[in-house]
Amino acid sequence: MIYLDNHATTPCDPRVLNAMTPYFLTAFGNAGSVNHRYGAEAKDAVETARRQVAELIAAAPREIVFTSGATESNNLAIKGIVERSLAVPHGERRPHVVSVATEHPAVLDPLEALQRRGVAVSLLPVKPHGDSRAGEIDLDRLEQAITPQTVLVSAMLANNEIGVIQPLSEIAEICRRRHVPLHTDATQAVGRIPVNVNELGVDLLSLSAHKMYGPKGVGALYIRRRRPALKLTPLIDGGGQERGLRSGTLNVPGIAGLGAAAKLAAEEMSDEAPRIAELKMRLFETLIGTIRGLELIGPALEVPGLRLPGNLNLHFPALDGESLMLAAPEIAVSSGAACASTKEEPSHVLRALGLTPDQSRCCLRFGVGRMNTAEETDQAAEMLAAAAARLGRFA
Repeated sequence: MIYLDNHATTPCDPRVLNAMTPYFLTAFGNAGSVNHRYGAEAKDAVETARRQVAELIAAAPREIVFTSGATESNNLAIKGIVERSLAVPHGERRPHVVSVATEHPAVLDPLEALQRRGVAVSLLPVKPHGDSRAGEIDLDRLEQAITPQTVLVSAMLANNEIGVIQPLSEIAEICRRRHVPLHTDATQAVGRIPVNVNELGVDLLSLSAHKMYGPKGVGALYIRRRRPALKLTPLIDGGGQERGLRSGTLNVPGIAGLGAAAKLAAEEMSDEAPRIAELKMRLFETLIGTIRGLELIGPALEVPGLRLPGNLNLHFPALDGESLMLAAPEIAVSSGAACASTKEEPSHVLRALGLTPDQSRCCLRFGVGRMNTAEETDQAAEMLAAAAARLGRFA
């Protein structure tokens, strides 16, 4: 198998697994039981990881809250802000949230749940397919969408399907002028490209370990504690862990793994990202030269800083994406977001770009990652070209 689905999940780096192992076997204590060595070791591991995650995104350790992953982080950020605003009397006015039509379901679904409770939600369109900056939001539209009732703007830093990187610092400047907090789902970006919460100007940032070669089931939420500190309503009540924002016994092995993954990313990203980008271009150029009519979906590859290093989304003319995957079973790729794979509808991201349902079903997403080699990308391109030729003959 050749694994090219690193946007769905990354394999756990063996070095991360080594960092986690002691907290399963010997240092297995509860981080809340600090009166003996086992608990103290666990607490030390958690605080080390908190510092490692904070350093990766240029935050302060006390601004990091551990969660079960980016989905929970997104829910805590969005619902935590909105619930707090609902606790303040607004008269006839409803709280209002602005987001983007191409967000991950982990943002869109919480917003839909809030809408059912009477919260107003505005989803911004993005630049269409064919534009060199396809997938970007229009900053003027954002400015117009914010109202006196807006309590939050949520904009993904890097898209999980088309890899577009939003101009977040400019979005943050608009939010700052309008005195509205900004949340970003940075799950696909953290560990892959430099992320500095101060330079971006964000107030809340979600991330997950399994997108940067760490374990599944653990993530974090950055919550700004300056200018002034943001206040959120917790989603979970219980033992008061994580300063009362996320009750529940801490997943010490997972948190240690997240910290180790963050440390590796900080040390290796500057070399790793250009290598991955080169492999992506190698894969794209081989495919574009062998499959007639192949089309890039999303922002242009030649515009620096506009797309994630390892992301490709390609339209295979007249070839169903699912059929192409079945015809090349040795290659692990995706026809859309893994978290939406149980839904039969075509990708909402591709539809937001203006693709028809039939066009959307002819697209595949590739995610090149740390473990991939040039030989693998060459083999994958050859196998896909052969599979496309076979399917084309039977179409």
